[in-house]
Amino acid sequence: MSNVLKYKELKLNDNMKNLVVIKRDGRKVPFNSEKIYNAIEKAILSIGGSTKTYSIGNIVEEVLLEINRRFDKDIKIYEIQNIVEHTLIELGEDRVAEEYISYRANRDIKRDRSLDINIAINSLINRDEKLVNENANKDSLVFNTHRDLTSGVVAKSIGLKMLPKHVANSHQKGEIHYHDLDYSPYQPLTNCCLIDFNEMLTKGFKIGNADVESPKSITTATAQMAQIIANVASSQYGGCSADRIDEVLSPFAKLNYDKNLKMAQEWIDGDEKQKQFALEKTKKDIYDAMQSLEYEINTLYSSQGQTPFTSLGFGLGEDFFAREIQKAILKVRINGLGKEKRTAIFPKLIFTLKDGVNLRETDPNYDIKQLALECSVKRMYPDVIMYDTLVKITGSCKTPMGCRSFLPAWKNENGENIESGRMNLGVVTLNLPRIAIESNGDNDKFWSILRERLEICKDALIYRAKRCGEARPENAPILYMYGAFGNRLSAGESVNKLFKNKRSTLSLGYIGLYEVATVFYGGEWEKNREAKDFTLEIMKYLKQNVEEWTEEYDYWFSIYSTPSESLTDRFCRMDKEKFGSLENITDKDYYTNSYHYDVRKNPTPFEKIDFEKDYPYFASGGFIHYCEYPVLRQNPKALEAVWDYAYNKIGYLGTNTPIDKCYECNYEGEFEPTKKGFKCPNCSNTNPKTCDVVKRTCGYLGNPQARPMIKGRHKEIISRVKHL
Repeated sequence: MSNVLKYKELKLNDNMKNLVVIKRDGRKVPFNSEKIYNAIEKAILSIGGSTKTYSIGNIVEEVLLEINRRFDKDIKIYEIQNIVEHTLIELGEDRVAEEYISYRANRDIKRDRSLDINIAINSLINRDEKLVNENANKDSLVFNTHRDLTSGVVAKSIGLKMLPKHVANSHQKGEIHYHDLDYSPYQPLTNCCLIDFNEMLTKGFKIGNADVESPKSITTATAQMAQIIANVASSQYGGCSADRIDEVLSPFAKLNYDKNLKMAQEWIDGDEKQKQFALEKTKKDIYDAMQSLEYEINTLYSSQGQTPFTSLGFGLGEDFFAREIQKAILKVRINGLGKEKRTAIFPKLIFTLKDGVNLRETDPNYDIKQLALECSVKRMYPDVIMYDTLVKITGSCKTPMGCRSFLPAWKNENGENIESGRMNLGVVTLNLPRIAIESNGDNDKFWSILRERLEICKDALIYRAKRCGEARPENAPILYMYGAFGNRLSAGESVNKLFKNKRSTLSLGYIGLYEVATVFYGGEWEKNREAKDFTLEIMKYLKQNVEEWTEEYDYWFSIYSTPSESLTDRFCRMDKEKFGSLENITDKDYYTNSYHYDVRKNPTPFEKIDFEKDYPYFASGGFIHYCEYPVLRQNPKALEAVWDYAYNKIGYLGTNTPIDKCYECNYEGEFEPTKKGFKCPNCSNTNPKTCDVVKRTCGYLGNPQARPMIKGRHKEIISRVKHL
């Protein structure tokens, strides 16, 4: 950093102040002589040299003189590199020149290799960890998953060639991340959505050759839901969610009650006995229906070769049937799957807390909150939405699309508030730590680089929207023609009708606020008000930009706290290769997800909530808070204390508590990560068939012990759990 500052003292020729560099991807950027300095310095350090024994300033001055002599308006990037190479050779710095040339050549080769389909397929065949381990809930040894991974590596190579050159280049360099390249833009697929189950279940729909009419019972309704989920998941690439499912299914449970009451009236004497029979029989019907739904979701495979990433939102229904549906969802999860009662990975359960409904002891549904607490300490779900705070942040209360992507409040042409049937068109994530590192602690330079990178992100997101708009309703009938996206289109209509007018969202993700502040304020900055304000200023600036894009393009751009399952590693790995091991930044081998508190400091849940509560107001397009707990099975009141504390502070809270179980010795708690797999600390059992290990590896849960693809990566998973 000091060498760069010294170089700033070198005088630049006035003719070079307006010089423009034309990059390989065609972009034009202002000439920046510090990049030449940094590249030469890196070459010197790579050969074991010292900046003290090389006069980098003199070398750079020679380069600038040559550039100034030959160019006055613009210069291509390869012309700069050629001048650097020749200058080094002329000055007798052959070893430095060789290293500089080698570095450039290797980067070109690496860039070309990422576009080569044959190389990509060979990497998959050889089980490159970066490919087969990218998603912790996809078993890469299963045939249909392997087929999806094969098509994915081909689609990635083609997709990179389809992207605008500067977007592809920025992605390859690790400045940004264009998510889900294995699906988009090769195909015009959407990301995650809130399925309009109410529309589909009340008006009917079509799957394949079957016209499906409105169900006449809750049992049939949940069976139809499972089929809808499977088909929606195969027609997009992100998570699919059901909002207020207790209220949606309540009318169908009422049909069961009516049928049961009619049957009771035929066989039982007395009104009260008839009603009691009908109620008890309906409770059993509801439980069976919700149990069937849980089993069906966990046994489904979408065309992507994975269980559909599904979330169920519930908690606000107050009638008898909605209450019973809520209780059944929680009891089914508590009871577990199969004879061993394992924890179900899907669907993700999201319970809404609302003052006046279920928050306090005097509220009518407080008993269901107690059941939700029991479920959470035993099965880690449900996560909880805080109704009043979420309304403040997003404008309304709804279940997130997938694990954490929130829609803003939106009204249709009739002034009706619409949540379900809307969708997200994709995510592009910004590598914020890279910008901070490149700025070398220079505030002005940080904001300058950030502005430049945001323009690339905007172009990437606009391309996502353009590509999604090229789909036709016939490509995904379940989405566009049969109600999953709400309004039903006819063949040949433009799908943009469902995207424009700010109905859909496009997400600008970000990562590593902790590392950014560390560059400027050191690794112990959380209680430094100036540092905290700096990170909030960054978030405010990001939000300001997406609001401008929203008005310009009529899609709803939002800031999204990316669930960076593998991206925490990818960005950090690339930055460590480029900048070396930097204390509290790249030396950890991961970046801290979004705005989260540095977990190495082991904050209490209350400290973590207080620290993080300000950020979602800027990142309203996607966020979640996690708190770490010890085993809570015998102390759900401790978790309730946190939920109550968080209610007026944050909008969405997840629970991280040990729920691993050994079926050989009946130990319940946290297993130890080892090279051979997770181990029971009581009896040393590592057999995945006789133990149930469940961890958060992203916004969802995962079972690393049962996934062959991630054996040997258990310590990494544990670190991810903590920094998520």
